Amino acid sequence: MQLFYNPSLTPDTERFTFDREESKHIVKVLRKKEGDMLYVTNGLGFLFKVEIVIGMDTKCQVKIISSEKKNPLSYQLHLVVAPTKMNDRYEWFLEKATEIGVTSITPIICDRSEKKFTKNDRFEKIIHSAAKQSLQSYFPILNEAVSFKEFLNNNKNQGSLFIAHCEESSKQSLKELIRKGTEITLLIGPEGDFSENEIKLAIEKNYLPVTMGDTRLRTETAAIVGCHSVAFVNQD
Repeated sequence: MQLFYNPSLTPDTERFTFDREESKHIVKVLRKKEGDMLYVTNGLGFLFKVEIVIGMDTKCQVKIISSEKKNPLSYQLHLVVAPTKMNDRYEWFLEKATEIGVTSITPIICDRSEKKFTKNDRFEKIIHSAAKQSLQSYFPILNEAVSFKEFLNNNKNQGSLFIAHCEESSKQSLKELIRKGTEITLLIGPEGDFSENEIKLAIEKNYLPVTMGDTRLRTETAAIVGCHSVAFVNQD
């Protein structure tokens, strides 16, 4: 099955037309024609089965045959990850975390961050592509980049709060703290790690310091290890 994406779809939608780029891909590349069936999600949990009624490479129009509301993840994982110096590393993290299972992502700008901005338009495309490739009906939410202090002050997340850092101090194993079916927020710092003050501020906000092993991990690797650990614990 190949999955397409249209955020405007609702259970009441009867027909819609793919944009020019998607229409060309469907008709010219995939060789789909009138009468063929496709699957589309709105990224909010609905999976639609549709039939092509106009098979033009400039205008591929479909009618809704059926819709189904899929079950969401059994857990909530908010990954709060500092942008990496090299964009491709952060993009790799976004792609893989989406494939593994994450509900929301927030880039945070820290004291030691070398990258002070993010390209959310491109990041959104990467997330959407990964979600379609992995056949997911719920797309992760990508939040705007914020400063570390702003995130701590404004974050309303409930559940378990963790901060992963490399300082030599008392830390618990993340995998031993994860509980099935819970809400988790995990902070991952930049290449230079969180500053001592940032760690102190997070602990004051009830974030528990955690470790993900004996080796020193890159930012994007630590984020993926954390994501996989949560997904693994929540497997049926």
